[in-house]
Amino acid sequence: MTLRSLAANSPVRHAHWQALGLSEEDLAKPKIAVVNSSSELAVCYAHLDGVAKQVKEAIRAAGGVPFEVRTTAPSDFITGAARQGSYILAGRDLIPNDIEAQVEAALLDGMVCLTSCDKTPPGHLMAAMRMNIPTILVIGGYQASGMIDGDHVDIEDLFSGGVRERLGGAMKHSVDAMTKQAVRGPGVCAGMATANTMHCVVEALGMCVAGSAPVRANSDKMFAYAREAGARIVEMVNEGLTPRQIMTEGAFRNAAAMVLAVSGSINAIKHLQAVAVEGGLDIDLFQIWEDMGRVVPTLAAVRPSGPRRIEEFEDAGGARAMMKQLESLLDAEVIVASGKTLADDLSEVTVADDEVIRPLANPISEGPSIAILKGSLAPESAVVKLGIRDGSRPEAFSGPARVFETTAQAMEAIASGTVQKGDVLVLRGQGLKGGPAMGGGASNILFAIDAAGLAKDVAFVTDGQLSGLCLKGLTIAEVAPEGAVGGPIGLVRDGDPVEIDVAARRIDVMVPAEELAARPGPGDEFAVPAAGWLGMYRRDVQEMGTGAVLIDMANTRGEPKW
Repeated sequence: MTLRSLAANSPVRHAHWQALGLSEEDLAKPKIAVVNSSSELAVCYAHLDGVAKQVKEAIRAAGGVPFEVRTTAPSDFITGAARQGSYILAGRDLIPNDIEAQVEAALLDGMVCLTSCDKTPPGHLMAAMRMNIPTILVIGGYQASGMIDGDHVDIEDLFSGGVRERLGGAMKHSVDAMTKQAVRGPGVCAGMATANTMHCVVEALGMCVAGSAPVRANSDKMFAYAREAGARIVEMVNEGLTPRQIMTEGAFRNAAAMVLAVSGSINAIKHLQAVAVEGGLDIDLFQIWEDMGRVVPTLAAVRPSGPRRIEEFEDAGGARAMMKQLESLLDAEVIVASGKTLADDLSEVTVADDEVIRPLANPISEGPSIAILKGSLAPESAVVKLGIRDGSRPEAFSGPARVFETTAQAMEAIASGTVQKGDVLVLRGQGLKGGPAMGGGASNILFAIDAAGLAKDVAFVTDGQLSGLCLKGLTIAEVAPEGAVGGPIGLVRDGDPVEIDVAARRIDVMVPAEELAARPGPGDEFAVPAAGWLGMYRRDVQEMGTGAVLIDMANTRGEPKW
């Protein structure tokens, strides 16, 4: 008997579980964690206790023993209130550690993760790869939204409207009215923002019951998939089907194709890279993105990239139908959570509406919808979301830099008219270390630019991240290296010429390298002080090339040491 088996079957452990009501027969069954991030703070998670109940019943019926455990529950609009949003991304990395400290520490056999707001899917996938025990995710679904005088109103409208009101812009509906209608029930933001993008990524990776994403929260369909996942996890434990068998390089290429085809959130790139790093998978997501971006067009136009609502995308067949349309570009031999190949899983799939989810022969626009840039301003990488490439947004731009150290400074300059047509707004100090955790509110600047009528006439460059709800003008985010660690973006001065050329995948500051290097960099003071968890995050977070993981995985490749 192995040391793991001895620990898992110790008499004192059995005594504790018998005191909780487990029988002798139960002690021999697969023991499954039901990972729940239910929270009364945020509507994103408010319904998950009901989902957990049905998953646990399905596990018991399938011959397993469920144990519900809890994790932190990051929600952009709730836990993003303090420290200029620094807890948003930092919360992602608490999740795999929460899970490890309970599920691995207890030597459980498998887990079902109830995945909802946009930091939980990557957190769950990171934990799955790290521990490599049988895992399946349950998609928590998206929230209902409302109507005002016949107009659909959702969280994107409210986010944009709030910024527009602050700048004195014209409003069709008041912010107060939109606040009452934008969110009409539990679940994640409507639209193809980061949460629904990541839900589609989960499906593209093969880590959920096929057909699960996206889905209306608390719908009969959502609960049916939850029960199916509860039954399937027991089979996966018995089969020994683990995340590293499913999430191979081919699966990551499939996930990149999905995000590009739905014109999803740029945040998916760093999340996918972090998942790969946690599993010791030595892949370059930036290069994968470039490779897939050359061949994958945009096949769906869901808000914020286009006019379609997420309900239309789901009703047309959702992520599974999109994979059917992409099948010739995918690695169809990968194994998915069903234990079958993707090809087998897609063999009987049909697309309910091929105007909503287009075939490759009839794309909405040529790709890529997201591209990776490099250059003297971003020697490692930068990300630009192009969305539907219909000529409405510039893809080349040159102009003088207008440099800001804080969101407040930039917002004031936009509101006062200091920012002029032809300018390149540069917001720095918002990165992984500087933010920390890419807080700082860069997304607000995009809506401010739009409200000021400058979306087509200025460019915006930042080392921060953007909400998946944002798609305004020519915006380059996640510039690496970030300013706080000596990246060139920290050396740019007002008036420096900046050139952006998406076709060439370039972003450059047109200053001689010697002159740039001779300039003093940022000081030791950060705009957002960070103690406690944020201080630990700032100290330990790795560069963007790792997906912003917290540990140096270079010496921990391969199987976990436990």
